[in-house]
Amino acid sequence: MSRIGRKPIAVPKGVTVTVKTDVVEFKGPKGAMKQGVPPGISFEMAGTDLVAKNAENDPLASKFHGLARSLMANAVLGVTEGFKRELDIVGVGYRAEVKGKQVVFALGYSHPIVFDIPAGIDVQIDKQTHVTVTGVDRQLVGQVAANIRGLRKPDPYKQKGVRYTGEVLKKKVGKTGA
Repeated sequence: MSRIGRKPIAVPKGVTVTVKTDVVEFKGPKGAMKQGVPPGISFEMAGTDLVAKNAENDPLASKFHGLARSLMANAVLGVTEGFKRELDIVGVGYRAEVKGKQVVFALGYSHPIVFDIPAGIDVQIDKQTHVTVTGVDRQLVGQVAANIRGLRKPDPYKQKGVRYTGEVLKKKVGKTGA
């Protein structure tokens, strides 16, 4: 049995949890989301805690025990506090702006790049070079941030591109000519 899977998930006040056979629904102050349950794992409310149970003592099902508990804990944290990823745009003339449900990037290409914002995600831009991606789903926030970073990956030589805030690029050593 998983050590992580055995830990109960504390459900704070203001969050409602609805447990069904193959999905658990969460509603909180930041929003609502559904999280699927892997086969062989079940969840139940024990007071104010959500507890993961290995439905059958099958080793093939028990490998998902800790994963399922972590996904549910992330869902509880998402509907109460939300998740955030920050990116910086570095480069002369590189900028971004939000237009409705799209973000338009100027990243040194001959054309602007239009990025559609998925449902459930909020994108804010400060000073045209600082992008903040927020939402209740941790996986979706991380994927959207990775997709934005992938539009112009940071160049280790010129230090230009879209990078996560605080990301340190290793400058590659050039040839010595000896």
